[in-house]
Amino acid sequence: MPPKVRKRLARYARSSKLPHRIVMRAKIALLAEQGLSNAAIAEQVGCDVKTVRKWRDRMAALEDPLALEDDYRKGRPARISLEVHHELIKLACQRPTDDKSPFEQVWTLKTLAEALAGSTGVRMSRTEVWRILEGASLKPHRVRLWLHSPDPDFRPKVAKICSLYVQPPEGATVLCIDEKPGMQAREQRFAPRACGPGRPGRKEFEYRRRGTRTLIASFNIRTGEVLAACGPTRKAHDLLAFMERVAEHYPTGPVYIVWDNLNIHSGPRWAEFNARHGGRFHFVHTPLHASWVNQVEVWFSILTRRVLRHAAFRSVHELTARVLAFVEHWNRVEARPFRWTFRGRFRRTLHPRAA
Repeated sequence: MPPKVRKRLARYARSSKLPHRIVMRAKIALLAEQGLSNAAIAEQVGCDVKTVRKWRDRMAALEDPLALEDDYRKGRPARISLEVHHELIKLACQRPTDDKSPFEQVWTLKTLAEALAGSTGVRMSRTEVWRILEGASLKPHRVRLWLHSPDPDFRPKVAKICSLYVQPPEGATVLCIDEKPGMQAREQRFAPRACGPGRPGRKEFEYRRRGTRTLIASFNIRTGEVLAACGPTRKAHDLLAFMERVAEHYPTGPVYIVWDNLNIHSGPRWAEFNARHGGRFHFVHTPLHASWVNQVEVWFSILTRRVLRHAAFRSVHELTARVLAFVEHWNRVEARPFRWTFRGRFRRTLHPRAA
C-alpha cells in the first residue's frame, strides 16, 4: 500500500466526524494490510466476519484500498415518469387558470395535485407534490412585491447618485429630501397590554382618527443631521418654504439636492429659487420608481419603527410635537451618516432553475 494511501486511511480510521461505515472500512483496510485474518479483524473492528470478507474482496477486486463507499443502487422503479414530473413543474411555474383551478390566485399542494390529475391522469399525494417542488426550489404559493423602474436612464442616474454618496464634491453639501405624507394621529380606545411569558404584547384593533400630518425632511449624508417641517399639506408652497429654511441653514457652498420625481420637485419655480440663492443648488432626481435610492427613506423607516408604529396620539398637535422631538433628539444624540454600500450594480444570485 503506498504511504499516501496508508496515511489517508489512518486519518479516516481516527475520524470522529466521518460516517461510521467509512471509519470501519478504513480500519478493515489497515488491518488487512498487516496480514490479520478475517476473524481477527472482525473481532478488533467489532463487526461480522462476512462484512470483513466482503470489503476485503471488493478492495482487492478494484485494486483500490480507498474504495470505501457503497455501490450505486437504482432503488425501486420510479412510479412517476419524467414527463409527469416536468408537467407538474410547468404547472407550478404558471398562474392558476379557471379551467384548471377556478377562483385561485396561487397554487396550493392540493390544487396542484388536482390540476396534474386532470391534465395527465396521474394522481399524486400532496407530500409527493411538495417533494418535487422542493427538489426544484419552487414555492408557487409565495408572492413577493416587486417594483420595476421603467426609467430608460436608470443606470446613469443611480450611478450619479451613488457617486454623490460615496465621493461627494469637495466643500459641497449633499442633502436627501422627501415628504412623508399621511402620518395618522390615531388614538387607541383601550390601553395596550404588556407582553408576558410565552405571550407577545397586545394592542386593541379599535382606534379613533384624529387627523393626519405631512413631514418634509432633509438628511445630510455627511453628518446625518435632519432638518424637518411638519404641516397639514404637501403642496408646492410648503416645499418652497422648507427649501428657504434649507438655504438659510446651509448659507454657503454648493448644495446638491437628491429627491424623487414628484410633480412639485420640478418646474420653473426651482430655477427661480436657485437664482435667488446664487445658483448654489443642484437638483438630482432619482430614477422613476426608485425612491429607495434616497437616503432620507432610510431615516423615515427609523422614524416609523421608533415613533409612529405603536404610538397613540390624541391630536395632530401631539403627533407633530412627538415627531419634531424625535428629530431634535436624533440631531443631538444619534445623528450619524449611513454606510452606503450600493454602487449602482445589482449582484446576481444564481438559483437552481427548473427544467
